Amino acid sequence: MKTINGQQLKQLFLSGANNLYNHYPEVDQLNVFPVPDGDTGMNMNLTLTSGSKEIQNCNDESVETVARLFSRGLMMGARGNSGVITSQIFKGFSESCKGKNRLTVRELADAFMNGKVVAYKAVKNPVEGTILTVIRESSAALLDRFEKEKISTIEAALDILLQEAKKSLKHTPDLLPVLKQVGVVDSGGAGLTLILEGMDKAAKGRFVERIENLSEGEAVSNVLGTNDGKYAGAELSESEEGYGYCTQMLIRLGKPGEGKKAFDEERFKNFLANHGKSLVFVRDDDLVKVHVHTLTPGMMLNFAQQYGEFLTITIENMSEEHHNIEHGDKATDMAANIERNRQEKAQAEQPWKEIGIVAVSSGEGLDEMFKELGVDVLVSGGQTMNPSTQDFLDAIQKCHAHNVFILPNNSNIVLAATQACDVMVDDPNIHPSVIPSKSIPQGLTALMQYSSDLEPDEAYDAMKSALKNVRSASVTYAIKDTDIDGVHITKGYYMAMRDDKKLIACVPDKYDALRALLKDGVNENSAVATIIAGKDVPNDQIESLQGELQEAYPDIEVNLVPGGQPVYSFLVGIE
Repeated sequence: MKTINGQQLKQLFLSGANNLYNHYPEVDQLNVFPVPDGDTGMNMNLTLTSGSKEIQNCNDESVETVARLFSRGLMMGARGNSGVITSQIFKGFSESCKGKNRLTVRELADAFMNGKVVAYKAVKNPVEGTILTVIRESSAALLDRFEKEKISTIEAALDILLQEAKKSLKHTPDLLPVLKQVGVVDSGGAGLTLILEGMDKAAKGRFVERIENLSEGEAVSNVLGTNDGKYAGAELSESEEGYGYCTQMLIRLGKPGEGKKAFDEERFKNFLANHGKSLVFVRDDDLVKVHVHTLTPGMMLNFAQQYGEFLTITIENMSEEHHNIEHGDKATDMAANIERNRQEKAQAEQPWKEIGIVAVSSGEGLDEMFKELGVDVLVSGGQTMNPSTQDFLDAIQKCHAHNVFILPNNSNIVLAATQACDVMVDDPNIHPSVIPSKSIPQGLTALMQYSSDLEPDEAYDAMKSALKNVRSASVTYAIKDTDIDGVHITKGYYMAMRDDKKLIACVPDKYDALRALLKDGVNENSAVATIIAGKDVPNDQIESLQGELQEAYPDIEVNLVPGGQPVYSFLVGIE
């Protein structure tokens, strides 16, 4: 092909998204740190799925229209840093398609180059050895070879782009030492390379279809070295891995004409049973409630959404000792739904206020703390499930405030929150801003500086300034054996880790890990240590542990409170 039109570009995008879907669990397994929150693949997959939905039924022949719709879908569904950066790459691509019905080879190369430019601008401090490096080096190489070799076909251009992306991906460990230490390539770069591989295959007439049952189908890709025709994670069972996700969803089934598949209950249950354990399935008319333990929650969500739309989703990490949970949820709590609808209606009728606050939280105890400190709208999320740009847009609207401050409380969520603010830049009534909190303790400290008596600018400055006074750390369990920074990591042990990813210790006991963190973090300048206990810490341990730690550190104030967060036994903030 010398050029491509909108429908051909649509096929390239869809094939790329499908290829990522077929391999995203492998991308998740590239997580550098052996913590149970390796979700880059899932985040990118959900981002691409959102873009695919926007163009699935588009019949426009213009590349401008298709690229714009795809870009908008990606932007609204973007999750996690890699998801947001991917959406920015295709935003730049889309901008280069303005006013065009077809793309030439040169215009295709320019579009990817502009994708690189826009993506780099979106990141305040770009880090090399990441997805940014892969798009920079591959797009630059394509443009350079186009000019030198006079490339004349779209197929040849995409083939070059893919080969250069693979080459760049292979060298990411040389640019980011921690990748080399652990022996993996960058996960975000791997996800992008899979997208480009799918586009390349479609251009050559080999459109990539989604494989619904990944463990049984073939998903061949040499991007991640899986040339044996089997999905790399297919043989991992819950018992082998040791950890999984407790996934619960409430789905309203689609009706004829809504673009959803006809619901086949047996097929639905069989799919979930084949990819998970402890399945509980309840159907009540057009409502389906599911509880399942799985290693691949993103795959479950994508499969379920073919049949309807989600009313609620809950995903929590767990370890084997937590498998015996109680089942028997009702299909839906109608009283709770009625009350929620009443509250939402009442909220919509409230007068507008000057300042509203949105915060990301995970855990009942944390939710209560944030509410007590003045948060108007909570966004559910954290390490195991990053909220999307659309989630933040919805929360901003719910605040009913002219100035909305967003506390992401996680470094992997800041970009999605920032992108939501960018989307609303032209709204004259609402002015959202991100206070870039990268941990729960930072978010709580920022809120303590908030006062409704302050002017918006003063409140923002006070809250943002408070972030630098907090040093954050955490305790979580290791999901594999490895060595990082001279510390040997043993699967199932507890890691004491500062939020700058510096590993302090890896020990069998979570409480010893906490003690190691405090020993490392408390110094003569410390005044307060706030420790938030996770859902795996019994309440009867909290009081005695606080007494022990206060006695060990008599010169500072020690506050130990239940947060109920999953995955992390302790979140620590030292001021």
